[in-house]
Amino acid sequence: TKGKLMSIQVLCIGDVMLDVIVRIDVAPEKINYGSDTASRISTGSGGAAGNVAAWLTRTDARSTIVCHVGDDPAGAAIVADFGALGVEHGELVVPGQASGVVIVLVDSSGERTMFPEKGANSSLTISDLPELSKFQAVYISGYSLLNPLARPGVLAMIEKIKADNIMIYFDPASVGTMKDVSDSEMHQWFSLMNVLLLNEEESIYLTGSVDMERALDYLLDYSEVVVIKRGSMGAIAKTRGFDSISVPAVPASVVDTNGAGDSFAAGFIATYAKSHDLTAALISGTELAAGCVAIVGGRPRVGTAI
Repeated sequence: TKGKLMSIQVLCIGDVMLDVIVRIDVAPEKINYGSDTASRISTGSGGAAGNVAAWLTRTDARSTIVCHVGDDPAGAAIVADFGALGVEHGELVVPGQASGVVIVLVDSSGERTMFPEKGANSSLTISDLPELSKFQAVYISGYSLLNPLARPGVLAMIEKIKADNIMIYFDPASVGTMKDVSDSEMHQWFSLMNVLLLNEEESIYLTGSVDMERALDYLLDYSEVVVIKRGSMGAIAKTRGFDSISVPAVPASVVDTNGAGDSFAAGFIATYAKSHDLTAALISGTELAAGCVAIVGGRPRVGTAI
């Protein structure tokens, strides 16, 4: 349809994983190490960039993923999932490599402990970048920049994207991974980005401030728009030279918060890339996140409304 031809095209660059979620009904110290502990296990595609690309298919934007998987069953499942959801992609398989996999152990209190293996995610290079002329927005997952093996390739991609004047949306990702990189290097990366999307824990870690207004102003020294996701508190954002804008979370029956931040990013980008209306983009983000937390898993489901 004509409407689809006019839709915003978003390029998502970064990590894709097979998530293996292991739920146990006992406290961690009750795990029978060296023996069996009963569990409930579910698998699904994950990884921040893959999740954002997947959730973009639930907006009026179109998404293309740039990532790598191995030539193994996990990789085949990840690629099939993109196909079923309508995420566009080129050749993703790297022969002889293992796909990225993360084991997520969820204990009786709901606490998550993750065991990730980056696998083929480490092999991103500038040659993976598609022709950029059709894209109006690029999302980059912090995991790919925080991975020393993928970093040179991703930085080379950013240079080319900036030369083409396409807006870059960046989620710096986990505090656990950021600890391996100096503040000055993080700041250098932030200054390459147009929009920073981060959660409250990350903003406190990066700025040392629990005051969201101060955190926004600190980060606005580097990027022109900063968005802080606050979970059940909604989201707050600010553009350089303007007042901050807050929106509440959309009420939802929370089943699983996995992927909530990625779905928020997808909703935000789809609206902001089209209108540059910060309030409307924040509302779109919270609405999509409300749909995400109401289902199990970090991705929309194939063949359903969400």
